[in-house]
Amino acid sequence: MKQGHPAENRSARPEVAITDTHSTHPPTPLNDFHQGLLLGILIGEGSFGGDGKQPQITLRMHTRHQRLFERLLELVPGSKLYGPYDHGGRRYFQWMARGQVLRDTLLPMLDALPLEDTDEYVYERYQEMKLRYKL
Repeated sequence: MKQGHPAENRSARPEVAITDTHSTHPPTPLNDFHQGLLLGILIGEGSFGGDGKQPQITLRMHTRHQRLFERLLELVPGSKLYGPYDHGGRRYFQWMARGQVLRDTLLPMLDALPLEDTDEYVYERYQEMKLRYKL
């Protein structure tokens, strides 16, 4: 099997799901700094897609960014952080937002941000995900 094949990733199980935050409270509106942080991370590292059944937004970065991932969990209550994973000589965490947290929390946050004016490619990927999954 060639390196990086999706089937290989299935064997790279997380040691632990670091956090699975569930909040019954509506998300706190983001201040300008946190809006910029979220927008910047998603533009630079985000993956907008899904598994064919449900949409998801995913970030995958080196374990040295754990504190940043923990901040994302606070900014997007209900999102999940998995890992660390070891694969292909890399050690990383994977943050995911899908299901109710994606629909009820993250999509309204993203829709309020100037994605289209900031990065056309990311905006198109985001819109494709929304169209494909009827969001």
